[in-house]
Amino acid sequence: MGKAGKALRQALKTYGISQNKLAVTLKVDRSVVFHWFHENRDPSAETVVQIAEALHSLNPDAAAEFIRLYVGDFLKSDEED
Repeated sequence: MGKAGKALRQALKTYGISQNKLAVTLKVDRSVVFHWFHENRDPSAETVVQIAEALHSLNPDAAAEFIRLYVGDFLKSDEED
């Protein structure tokens, strides 16, 4: 477990977004975000997209960082070809 949680934790800390603010934006209970943040539970693939969209509405750079951390440099290598 944890790649999404690690990516989420880093993006939230870097961009000063609270777990509560993300939970409100996602319209989920803050305990759900807490479990992702602390790597107790992994979000589904569909939820990862919703997290990225919510982060984008709060701070587009945070969303980009979350995706970069979650997906890694996989996309970057495709763009360079």
